[in-house]
Amino acid sequence: MLTVEAFSIYIMLCVLAPLLGAFTLLFLFIFEERIDLLEKQKREIALESELQNALYNQLSQEIQPHFFFNTLNSILSLARLDRKTELIYSIETLSRLLKFKYQTNSKFITIENELTYVRYYLEIQKIRFRERLFYEISIDENAKQAIIIPFLIQTFVENAFKHSFEKSIDEARLKIIVKKTEKEIHITVWNSTSNGYHQKSTDSGIGLENISKRLELLFPSQPQSVKLTNTDKGTSVLAKFPFVLKSDM
Repeated sequence: MLTVEAFSIYIMLCVLAPLLGAFTLLFLFIFEERIDLLEKQKREIALESELQNALYNQLSQEIQPHFFFNTLNSILSLARLDRKTELIYSIETLSRLLKFKYQTNSKFITIENELTYVRYYLEIQKIRFRERLFYEISIDENAKQAIIIPFLIQTFVENAFKHSFEKSIDEARLKIIVKKTEKEIHITVWNSTSNGYHQKSTDSGIGLENISKRLELLFPSQPQSVKLTNTDKGTSVLAKFPFVLKSDM
């Protein structure tokens, strides 16, 4: 037979047990949320670090002396020929290109903004290559506001010039195709040179490996890939990553 004291303790345990269980679950929930937050912050720090590395290399390597001086020489030739309209347009385009490069410090931007910068770059290259260069850009309207890591398309395009067009005297053709599937963005950059573009993953730290790493950091636990294909019809790079609108971030 239970004593009054034992019965009181039993009643107390019956009352406190659910409360203790609830507090334990609440603590575990808060702890799990904290762990997830720390993991997210860790990924963001890693992504920021990779972006800064890419930015540094873009600023110090990709605006290479030969590109910059060749561009200035092209602009100088326009001045000597007194082609003022083209001269003014060329200087304005170069200014926009440099301004965009120095101001881009976000972990991600929209595809539309990325292509704005790419167009500046291509216009500058058009001054250099003149009638030899042909390029076209095709983008799905629904993909314009999707997010992308900065300089993804730009890196592919610059590599086409660095590893292909600048090493050949043939016609230089470039295609940029941005498509949206149900859940993914597919970006293809194709160039007409089939014997170039032997980019090493360690080349200036901004090769395909860097792009893959930054995509993985931006889209953890989600499918993404970067694939290089070289055939007798040309060289193409295909990047796939989740379709996410900027408004959803």
